[in-house]
Amino acid sequence: MPRDGLTAPNCYDAEPIPEAARAEIERLLSSGDLFRYTSENAPVSQLEAEFAAFMGVRYAVCVASCSAALFLSLKALDLPRGARVLVPAFTFAAVPSAIVHADCEPVLVEVGENFRIDLEDFRAKFDDTIAAVMISHMRGHTSDMDAIMELANARGVPVIEDAAHSLGTLWHGQKIGTIGKIGCFSFQSYKLVNAGEGGVLVTDDPELAARAIIMSGAYEHNWKKHPGLQNSFHHWQNKLPLYNTRMQNLSAAVIRPQLAEVPRRVRDGLANHDYVAAKLNESPWLDVPPPLGPETRAPDSLQFNLVGDWSDAEALRLQDEAKARGVGVQVFGLSQDNARAYWNWQFLGDLPDLPKTRAMLMRACDTRLPARLTRAELDFIADAIVTAAAAVKG
Repeated sequence: MPRDGLTAPNCYDAEPIPEAARAEIERLLSSGDLFRYTSENAPVSQLEAEFAAFMGVRYAVCVASCSAALFLSLKALDLPRGARVLVPAFTFAAVPSAIVHADCEPVLVEVGENFRIDLEDFRAKFDDTIAAVMISHMRGHTSDMDAIMELANARGVPVIEDAAHSLGTLWHGQKIGTIGKIGCFSFQSYKLVNAGEGGVLVTDDPELAARAIIMSGAYEHNWKKHPGLQNSFHHWQNKLPLYNTRMQNLSAAVIRPQLAEVPRRVRDGLANHDYVAAKLNESPWLDVPPPLGPETRAPDSLQFNLVGDWSDAEALRLQDEAKARGVGVQVFGLSQDNARAYWNWQFLGDLPDLPKTRAMLMRACDTRLPARLTRAELDFIADAIVTAAAAVKG
């Protein structure tokens, strides 16, 4: 609704696809050449080489979604059926679903008020039965990767990074997604790079890359269109199942010109986030947790906690008050059937008692904050949320 001469900003549309993608899309549509294995140097193959170079890794495998990348990562690790995988309890339902899809068992770990793994619970649950760790940097919040990698390396347990929200994030200057054994990224519409759907896994391990490529759907001898790894491909030929989770060329054509936009989107997204966070932190009722010391964030949304004595009814009223002022705010735990609230993951069967995570989700709020917003639009959003909190709490 209009306020002070401004209309509520549109926080849901993505940025326009760069003009450079249009000619390539027209070429593909004219030729009908949409399958990634029709030619040696297809757009998907070019994207894999470009993304690997962008991330500073040896291999990138493009697939249909980040969920597919997580699933393939577990299958490429050749974990036994029923293998137990540690995973944060604050993540999207697709993450434990990928673990289930890979015939493994998710072991949910508590997450604290700062939206990051509770290390005490992580250490307590990291026993000899754990075969892998899947770290979700949920909404771009990086857990303590130093502590996580130290414990995982000491036990010889592989770490998969779910970096769907973390393209461009750094930890001690190293790109998130390159710290663990495998990193997985998303190109879904609400991520930093938008192809509607799509994902990619990255690794420096040639055997993992070869296995993931074959299982992604490089059937017969299509793996010959991937450079290198030929000995491994010959070894695994006909020995692995084919899951057909490939990316198609139109998606790659949309993604490739956006890679050059990532540094600018990261810079503007971080500036926008920190500007609004500072304004929200002036309210006695709101708190945006700070980054961890080694972390350089790349946010395209903002999460904050309701602090003090808030009832469920008051938290729900905050959503309504913000909406009335033109800004969408969601309390994770109070949004019906929210896929980020672990108690809605009924497909897991009996769910553990996770009081820290539950308490956080019941007062943690989420709002979109794309990098393209102007300073006036950021002021509009911050003012709407702060005044909504004041309206509820007086």
